[in-house]
Amino acid sequence: MTPPPPAPAKPIGIAVIGAGYWGPNLVRNFQASPAFRLRWLCDLDADRAQRVLGGYSTVQVTTQLDEVLADPDVDAVAIATPAGTHLPIALAALRAGKHVLVEKPLAATYEEGRQLVDEAAERGLTLMCDHTYCYTPAVLRIRELLHAGELGELHFLDSVRINLGLVQRDIDVVWDLAPHDLSIIDFVLPPGVRPTAVAAHGADGIGAGRACVAYLTLQLSNGGIAHIHVNWLSPVKVRTAIFGGSKRTLVWDDLNPSQRLAVYDRGVDVASPEELEDEQRRDILISYRSGDMIAPALNEREALRTMVEEYARAITTGEPALTDGRAGLRVLEILQAASVSLAEGGTMIKLDEGQQA
Repeated sequence: MTPPPPAPAKPIGIAVIGAGYWGPNLVRNFQASPAFRLRWLCDLDADRAQRVLGGYSTVQVTTQLDEVLADPDVDAVAIATPAGTHLPIALAALRAGKHVLVEKPLAATYEEGRQLVDEAAERGLTLMCDHTYCYTPAVLRIRELLHAGELGELHFLDSVRINLGLVQRDIDVVWDLAPHDLSIIDFVLPPGVRPTAVAAHGADGIGAGRACVAYLTLQLSNGGIAHIHVNWLSPVKVRTAIFGGSKRTLVWDDLNPSQRLAVYDRGVDVASPEELEDEQRRDILISYRSGDMIAPALNEREALRTMVEEYARAITTGEPALTDGRAGLRVLEILQAASVSLAEGGTMIKLDEGQQA
């Protein structure tokens, strides 16, 4: 990840929209960043917003979005409201000339996400997704290793995100948990490798009216495969991912603070036909290697702090953020295709090459 630029001479005026679950985290990090000056906190519940800020804050509180967008000192907004409200709020902000950061997912549907991406591009404004996990030290290192070819060609990815979680009223487990894993996959895949199709299977064992357990399978353009398990019903919490390459395999255990990443020089080697004698060509030779395990050191740092710095960099330089609107759109396309597959009993749904490129 490129280092953040020096803080501008004049801090970027920022407003946070939404003071519920995620809004307070954004408020704290924007207030701590020298690149920003938090000017407004907007929420339908003014008392809740005031409690988030505390009694001595000079940040203004309002229940009216129009009041925020009319302020010429507000250069950018950060939206932490339900997904169904992202389109109208973000569109209004873009049309008011404000840069926009949106909590995941980018929008409620792919079509709505496309509207936001097109609007931002037309106006030359930054549109960024708060794919927070992508800015964790572990995921940034995974991206670095994959992009540098340290694991070799990626053969498989197996991700597990399960817990005894809050069963949502309006979305299934795929839309609740899988955006994290899909955004990470989009972020770390080596250049030229992309998902080409997705199949989803799910179950509702408790009669919630929506899938509470689901498995997603993604075909990758290099012939590899990615598998995602999301689950609200597990009595234990698991956050792991395995990235299997032709050279090495990386294991990420997000719940193990003493060793989040482990790189294994262990795997399977297959002799290519060119290396074999004519009479051996029919039998591919397989050998197993068992080398060292290395645990890369990570500089622990709050992911949101890094994300806020990336937002400032994108606004200041005009360059796309690492998790820009198009990244959010790619995640939405997979989610929407997974929903179709889920409804059809696991049909493999092809993804649009133009959008995934």
